[in-house]
Amino acid sequence: MHSAGDFPQILPSLRLPCHRETTFFAVLITSLKNAASTGILSGKECIFKHCKEKLQLMVSGISSQKLRTENNLKIPRLLDDVLNGHRLTEAEALTLLNTKGREIWTIAAAADVMREQKNGDPVTFVRNQNLNITNNCINTCGFCSFTRKSGDKDLFCLDEITIKEKVAEAKAREVTEICSVSGLHPEFTAQSYIDFLTWIHETAPEIHIHANNPMEVFYGAKNSNISSLEMLRRMKDAGLGSLCGTAAEILVDDIRKIICPGKIDTETWERIIREAHSLDIRTTATIMYGHIDSPEDQTSHLRLIRDIQDDTGGFTEFVPLSFIHYNTPIYLDGTAQPGATGREDLLMIAVSRLFLDNIDNIQVSWVKYGLKLAQLALMAGGNDLGGTMFEESISREAGAENTEYLDPSEMKRMAEDIGRRLQERTTLYEFI
Repeated sequence: MHSAGDFPQILPSLRLPCHRETTFFAVLITSLKNAASTGILSGKECIFKHCKEKLQLMVSGISSQKLRTENNLKIPRLLDDVLNGHRLTEAEALTLLNTKGREIWTIAAAADVMREQKNGDPVTFVRNQNLNITNNCINTCGFCSFTRKSGDKDLFCLDEITIKEKVAEAKAREVTEICSVSGLHPEFTAQSYIDFLTWIHETAPEIHIHANNPMEVFYGAKNSNISSLEMLRRMKDAGLGSLCGTAAEILVDDIRKIICPGKIDTETWERIIREAHSLDIRTTATIMYGHIDSPEDQTSHLRLIRDIQDDTGGFTEFVPLSFIHYNTPIYLDGTAQPGATGREDLLMIAVSRLFLDNIDNIQVSWVKYGLKLAQLALMAGGNDLGGTMFEESISREAGAENTEYLDPSEMKRMAEDIGRRLQERTTLYEFI
């Protein structure tokens, strides 16, 4: 039989993995001494039995707190390493993307430090205008509400005269970039794309043409029995300044088969991007997230983008595109979730900045995020607001609001409100 004086020697065998064990044992010893003095307890086995339930609850609570404490310490250590030159692994990026709680702000702050190191204080933007040639498209992507089919009432396809009129309007607005991406018209060939570029370039040779994407390159080449490399050469000769890095969506084929089964696969997208870079055609890089994709899919996508940039250096910027769900088929049929959350949006910007250490510019799409969240994203690693976006229609069709135009005066207000300054740029990030 053990006396109350034996308890301090018995209890160390029950040591807990926590810095609070001293306080816990002081309380427990007092409790056991009181129980022993009444004759309730006798023997070590009885002590264990008497304390089992309380001990398990305490161990569980303290162990959970310890795990949270370790995670809270792990993330700042990891971020400190990144800011001192460590390159994030996919697993580490996944940890950051899965973070919840106030550690989100720690990640955002680290990304903002990296942004400052790379870009300084300017919040950049480009004065641009969209030019969508047609909404007639052979594909039916689950995330797209812009597509129309032959016979639809609101089908359109711009002719040469209309295209040149719109370019003249852009010229009068003093835009420096025309951004043109369209549906895959059933009758388009390589020459169709060459003609569009030629008409734009002839009307306003001083305006940079940021147009088309790997899907359109593949489509035009296929319909004309030429290689995608030859297609790119012809497009460059016709006036193409840089290639849009859209049609990427999520560069994971299992996901692509569900959300865009008619589009090129990951390997083909990568090949055409690398071909463009080999011809000194700069491109953007994008990710469209928040539908049926997972954080694992997102980190896989980020790794591929980083690998390409390591080899070619051809990306001008990375543009996260948050899924606008409202009118899209994959949301309406219950396949996709209703877009990303605010937490996921901020972490996508921040982790993109931290993971893509070889891409200087992280664009914050005010069209996708709205102005208030876009401003917060500028404090989470973003340095660019994109364009003025005259005549934006693709996101609007999906259900986004106020996508038509953002005045630089409003951009200036957003930038100065967070202690930064607005800076106009060209498509290739030369300051104006």
